[in-house]
Amino acid sequence: MTARRERAVALRESLPLPSFRGNPGWEFTSLKGLDLDAYGAPEAVDVDAAGLGVFETPAAAMLLEQVDHAFADPPEPAPDGAIVMSLAAAVQQHPELVERHFGTIVAPDDQFVARNEADWQGGAFVYVPRGVHVRVPIVVTVVQSQPQTALHWRTLVVLEEGAQAEVWEQYVSTADDQRALLSTVSELSVGQNARLRYVCAQGLSEKSWIFGSQRGVVGRDGALDWIALGFGAGNGRVAMDCKLAGPGADAKVTGAYATRGRQHLDYATTQEHAAANTTSDLAFRGILDGRSSTVWSGMIKVDPGAQQIDAFQESRNLLLTKTAHADSIPGLEILANDVRCTHAAAIAQIDPEQLFYLRSRGLPLERAKRLVIEGFLEATVERFEAGFVREAVAGALERRLEAVLG
Repeated sequence: MTARRERAVALRESLPLPSFRGNPGWEFTSLKGLDLDAYGAPEAVDVDAAGLGVFETPAAAMLLEQVDHAFADPPEPAPDGAIVMSLAAAVQQHPELVERHFGTIVAPDDQFVARNEADWQGGAFVYVPRGVHVRVPIVVTVVQSQPQTALHWRTLVVLEEGAQAEVWEQYVSTADDQRALLSTVSELSVGQNARLRYVCAQGLSEKSWIFGSQRGVVGRDGALDWIALGFGAGNGRVAMDCKLAGPGADAKVTGAYATRGRQHLDYATTQEHAAANTTSDLAFRGILDGRSSTVWSGMIKVDPGAQQIDAFQESRNLLLTKTAHADSIPGLEILANDVRCTHAAAIAQIDPEQLFYLRSRGLPLERAKRLVIEGFLEATVERFEAGFVREAVAGALERRLEAVLG
């Protein structure tokens, strides 16, 4: 790990920042005004993380919390030989496991990943051995409490053959006006016939920057259910990539964001089908208020020889004002000839005919708007089965909607 950090430091010094409209994928997110050296390392402070979070935490969940770069491992070990602890502790206690997987899914090939690999502290490590089902959710909370600091967060999740687990991860700030920077790198390894649900939600200060590189690799007959909620941060870009590496692998990706003011969020997704008989289903929905802007660029990539593919992606945005702006850019790169790949994108304001219908039945204007917005977001919630996941996502969306609509 020391050698990896040293290489990352060298890359950090040599790799340039992505150029606005000069690098593929950075056509819509300008880094003007970003000075990475202006964000220093956080100091050790005592902050209570209780009550901070995007979603409700179930009573039986295993908790892993980190405030800035201060972290502590769960008081009790995970059941059935599973491992849930900070990544820093795992480097010391399980070096062979970490070395086998760390950096194999996300490479330090840009400035942000290189800085993350050089400067990460704490982090999260989840390992589930072969055939083990972790019955309770694993909830990871990352709190950024100090302005003008950079928090570099690292997640490594490994599920061996036949394993099952749920990992819920959330990034939050302690103050609404906190100017800071958070970079995150998530590596998800889903083994043969394994099942992982990964929820990643961010409710950072709307004056913060966020940069993320998140990638999952799914083995033969494995399944990845990935949920992303983007509510906070003032600017930044998050890449979410799935690689279906074995026959029969499946990925379901659900994203939702709600922006206001001058927020700008950029999501870039990739569904790479590297093996035959694989499926993927991606759906992003967003509501935009004020002068906020969002970008979703999605790519379905089918590698040579990956036949019998079924892939779908869609992005739908609802603009609450005439000054909000959304870009949806679906893409296909198909190098096989027996596939079914489809995409859809839509950007619209609230339908005045829907408002007229509701108001003609006695509803006031604001209530009518609220019902239309709630109905638009309900399609996201309906992608989940009844239970805790559905209730948690619905609750998070409802609370964010209250904040956006005032």
